[in-house]
Amino acid sequence: MLTRVFELGKRFLRGLGTTWVGKIGVALTTSSFLLFSLAEVLRLTGAVTQAYVGLITYMTLPATFVIGLMMIPAGWWLYRRRMGRSTRELLSREFSDDLLAPAPLGSRLFLVLAVLTLANVVFLGAGSARMLHFMDQPVFCGTACHSVMHPEWITYQQSPHANVRCVDCHVGQGPEALADSKLNGLWQVISVSFNLYERPIPTPVHNLRPARETCERCHWPQKFYGDRIKTLAHFANDRGSSPMYTTLSLKVGSGTGQQRGEIHWHVAADNEVRYLPADARRNTVQWVEIRRPGGAWKRYSHSQLPPLSEGEHRPHGSKEVRAMDCVDCHNRATHIYEDPARAVDNAMDRGEIDRAIPFARRQALAALRGNYPPHVSAAGAIEQDFRGFYARQMPEVLREHGRAVTQAAETLQRIHARNIHPTMNVGWNPYPSHIGHENGVGCQRCHNPSMVDDAGKAVPYGCTLCHSMLAYDSPTPFAFLGEPDAGSPQYSMHKYLRDELVRSRAVPGSPEPTLLPYPAPVTGNEEEMRTTDQAGSR
Repeated sequence: MLTRVFELGKRFLRGLGTTWVGKIGVALTTSSFLLFSLAEVLRLTGAVTQAYVGLITYMTLPATFVIGLMMIPAGWWLYRRRMGRSTRELLSREFSDDLLAPAPLGSRLFLVLAVLTLANVVFLGAGSARMLHFMDQPVFCGTACHSVMHPEWITYQQSPHANVRCVDCHVGQGPEALADSKLNGLWQVISVSFNLYERPIPTPVHNLRPARETCERCHWPQKFYGDRIKTLAHFANDRGSSPMYTTLSLKVGSGTGQQRGEIHWHVAADNEVRYLPADARRNTVQWVEIRRPGGAWKRYSHSQLPPLSEGEHRPHGSKEVRAMDCVDCHNRATHIYEDPARAVDNAMDRGEIDRAIPFARRQALAALRGNYPPHVSAAGAIEQDFRGFYARQMPEVLREHGRAVTQAAETLQRIHARNIHPTMNVGWNPYPSHIGHENGVGCQRCHNPSMVDDAGKAVPYGCTLCHSMLAYDSPTPFAFLGEPDAGSPQYSMHKYLRDELVRSRAVPGSPEPTLLPYPAPVTGNEEEMRTTDQAGSR
């Protein structure tokens, strides 16, 4: 029985390969099917796990299979044209009479064709499903276009969303989102093939799915309540890399409940916020409008920007009037790049750079900020720079803390490898984050003294509008929770911020705490805090 089936298949394939085109088609189809089946067996057994094998298995092999299927009828058409005979005559010439003999369900040749067609449909269906599943995996997004996506792939793997698939945010849900992503992917393939893409990749990405469809599947404003404590550790450049702490009590509420909150008020269901960017990167805002339930739109315009002329709706470089959503602030929720100072501070806070090394922070920054020529290995140069300083200036440090110096150098190499990608022109922090306002963007795009309404009143921009401060460049993380020292030059600031924290968390109807009038006579660092709280310049 098996011999007859084998002979039948052999005769059938020989009949299809009547020309060189048909023979190539048969070879491509058969080999693609066999290789795909073998690759799937190896994948299921765990013998092969490489992403590039997936590229071949789920993209190259199905493509060659389809090409082979198309070549087979093309070869038969060429054969019929060359011979100048009817299809029936050619079939009689290539296939035996028993294959062509009529039967109730059709000839045996017809049944063979029907079975093979069904097998092709099943194979293509399974291959397409596996291909779509593979293309949904982060490893495909990060490695298929290695040179282009390498910076994003590296930062993604070390991000808070490392367990979230790329497609969950960049594609979204539903057939419409899938179709849009595949059409956009065609242009990306062309851009990579012909080297048409920009370096670095420009942001923001304008074809991201709306945040209501993606971010709010896991994070939704109704669940933003209470305060969140965030402590930022900074280290001095002195011998002991002395720590200083700024601790914030973030008012993450969405505007409901007893503690009203401020931050997620912008995306609460009851409020509407929209704005017009003044540049393509949305780093400057031309105007912002807000509307509360039942109210009219209220606009704040940037007084330092030239007003739009009559009939002009968009400044140069702007793309659209945007309804504010999550990514207008959380623009680097996953692909997070660090500046060298913040990266070193974070590493020291985690204990990856030992403060027992004299001048550890100062020398770490010097090594990271070195201007290394392209032909020089940055990893080797960083280690040589960092270790070389102690070898030349403080050899006793290498004797006493040699292992710590080695660990610190390795940490600096990892920091550099994560943030610097010369092939994509990615240097230190090319993508500023809009969370916070350390770099003059973020919150201060709208919350600044130049953003005024028609009456000239500025939008609120005080330092404690969105967070209370429990410490500010202080030696301990919660310095302002204690009783202020009347003899300290920071007494007024300490007292004001402590009382502000109590007041911000007070339940409506409870007695107001006794607050120190502010501003008060200030000295030293308090002048900076007054400027911060009243002018929003920090």
